[in-house]
Amino acid sequence: MTHPAISVVMPVYNVEDYVTASIESVLAQTFTDFELIIVDDGGADNSLMKCAAFEDPRIRIVSQSNRGLAGARNTGIAEARGELIAFLDSDDLWDREKLALHKIHLDSNPQVDVSYSGSRFIDKDGKMLRQAQRPKLENISARDILTRNPIGNGSAPVIRKNALYAVAFIHPDDSDRTCFFDESFRQSEDIELWLRLALTGGSVFEGIEGLLTRYRVFSGGLSANIAAQYESWNRVIAKTAANAPEFVSEFGDEARSYQLRYLARRAIQMGDGSFALSLLKDAIGISKKPLLSEPVKTITTFAAANVIRFFPPNLVARLAASWTGGKAVA
Repeated sequence: MTHPAISVVMPVYNVEDYVTASIESVLAQTFTDFELIIVDDGGADNSLMKCAAFEDPRIRIVSQSNRGLAGARNTGIAEARGELIAFLDSDDLWDREKLALHKIHLDSNPQVDVSYSGSRFIDKDGKMLRQAQRPKLENISARDILTRNPIGNGSAPVIRKNALYAVAFIHPDDSDRTCFFDESFRQSEDIELWLRLALTGGSVFEGIEGLLTRYRVFSGGLSANIAAQYESWNRVIAKTAANAPEFVSEFGDEARSYQLRYLARRAIQMGDGSFALSLLKDAIGISKKPLLSEPVKTITTFAAANVIRFFPPNLVARLAASWTGGKAVA
């Protein structure tokens, strides 16, 4: 198998509790003409041992010192022999038909460069949650990517390799390495690449029906993580503005408002209602677009933040379980 149709790139870093299931979800694909490139990013747990336990000849393991998610993905892309590149984070899962459906989509639509689908949410134990990402699928503009990021998460897209090489650049500190994701970002590296593909590479994005990725979400965390994520997102906006100032000038406030609302929902997930309310007020102060375009989602977010702030924790826990637990809604 010198030239598989699809190269699956899976960065691995301290995910020993999840990586076996992620690999199994790749090997269970109904489409079988793929290679799985596991990039060991210098972790310290038993992840690599669990990866090495698989004997499937389609698996290749590449080890490197830690470079972060962007650096691990870049290594995987550089190693890829397929004309299509799929990404799967090593704590996420795929439905069995995912690769087959994206291959059909891209073969049938040669003008499309980035194919993606919706995602179900699962918790840390793999239990289906009721929430899901059901993105816009057609007529995707750079504005859509900036404001609403229809791809949703890094385990959703399948991308033509030539589209990635069209926006590649030499690593600023290592002339022997080619970058696709910008390794200066430890967060928001995916949205930065999607914007570069759309604005610089002229790539066409289109989604397909179905919730084909199971995206793992973790409760808890620190408010500082949200601040760091927002700072990283702002760096993406600054970099994009340097290359497309009129575009960011026109749509930047709308995008910032949506991003703050998203971070407010993260704060709710972490149980910080006061922080969530502060973020929501900032969001609506910048732009009313999320409230006008998605009133139910915005008002529900306000309500949830107030419940967490003012209601007893045991009641909040019961209400949260009734919403996030159980079988995912189609």
